[in-house]
Amino acid sequence: MAQEKTLDISKLIDERPMNAFNASLVILSFFVILIDGYDIAAVAYAGPFLVKEWGLTSMAALSLAFSAGLVGILFGAPLFGFVGDRYGRKKAIIASCLTFGVFTLAAVKAGSVPALVVLRFFAGFGIGGLLPNIIALNAEFAPKRVRATMIIIMFTGITFGGAVPWAVSYWLAPQYGWQLLFWVGGIAPLAISIVAHLWLPESLKFLVVKAKDQVEVARLARQLSPSLNVAPGTTFVIRDEHNYAGFSPKLLFADGLQFLTPLLWVLFVCNLMVFYFTSQWLPTVLPSVGVPRETGAGALALFQLGGTIGGLILSRQLDRKGLAPVVILFALSMPIVAAIGYSVVSVPILMIVAFLAGFCLLGLQFGINATSAMLYPTSIRSNGSGWAFGVGRFGSIAGPIIAGFLLDMHLPLHQVFLVLLFPLAIGTVASFIMARLYYERFQGHGLGQREALSGD
Repeated sequence: MAQEKTLDISKLIDERPMNAFNASLVILSFFVILIDGYDIAAVAYAGPFLVKEWGLTSMAALSLAFSAGLVGILFGAPLFGFVGDRYGRKKAIIASCLTFGVFTLAAVKAGSVPALVVLRFFAGFGIGGLLPNIIALNAEFAPKRVRATMIIIMFTGITFGGAVPWAVSYWLAPQYGWQLLFWVGGIAPLAISIVAHLWLPESLKFLVVKAKDQVEVARLARQLSPSLNVAPGTTFVIRDEHNYAGFSPKLLFADGLQFLTPLLWVLFVCNLMVFYFTSQWLPTVLPSVGVPRETGAGALALFQLGGTIGGLILSRQLDRKGLAPVVILFALSMPIVAAIGYSVVSVPILMIVAFLAGFCLLGLQFGINATSAMLYPTSIRSNGSGWAFGVGRFGSIAGPIIAGFLLDMHLPLHQVFLVLLFPLAIGTVASFIMARLYYERFQGHGLGQREALSGD
């Protein structure tokens, strides 16, 4: 390639073929996010051991400990989103891993529910901070034609991570104690922070936007395109997106985003409310209507599997069709989720419905996560994604609480799940409006088109 005095980094990223650099970044990010998924789920698997050892009257006594991490995510996602946009994705990812690693490790010594609640709350800060920054990092290295796909492939690590605590609790915790769940959950992110420090690259677009370390920019550019010959004195630019000098929340509503950002938040709240309502209570409510516990666990496993497949299928459509596939999944989720309460009459039907519900709900969440990173320019991407994750926690916290309230009313199971039609209907309408606005503002192309038009 001929020497250039000015190099457009966006053009370099978007026009080159995928290579080993992209593959290694996605693989490393997959394992980073896997640890995050482990830590989110570990406390629930420790619950039965804690009830017995601490002499608690029921699992419900641990409900605050279960939700404390989610509350911490509410604050940690926007906080570390700010850190990511100010100091770099890599620094924010490492700081997030250290934060939830230290507080998870400290839970080994927790001797009461209040102590565990405090530790889980602060661990949630790091858990929440990791998500927007790892998504932003992958978004900024992936060509726009496969950007959603690469983000979602990376993000499937969270579902695999969520399954690991089951193996630890089933095979090892009975012999070594519940503390092992937190030993693993604490040591792993501390180890991954070292790995990230050594091998995780800083976002190339971030370095250019912040005019940092031009030598590193040139090195990363050559890694992306080994044939590239960067001339001394080359100026690196990102021509196709607006660069903000600092951050203020009002920037999330600027440059054509005044309606898209609040609609994105609505999608997060509605889908996370239904997702956590379903995923956290499904194994508990099914035995109450005569479904064996093992069958309930199998239904939850199929729910997670369906979500992973749904997310991967949705990713290619997001790259090609923009937000239209999100509207379709929201609409499909209404009859499918409503059918859960009716499907308990037959185990095969229950398994099929659980799989399809996961396909819609978790698949949607993967897609919305990718959207949160692809909607914003580089200079505010971690903030935009972090605020969406933070606001979305209101839904994840409210979902299980509403479920518990409805179950205390002793409503028939099918009526409990029919209630979920309300947030799903709101999400369907909001996603339809958002898709129309996106089409009008950004000419209806895949989500990567956001960057191509933001400088207009």
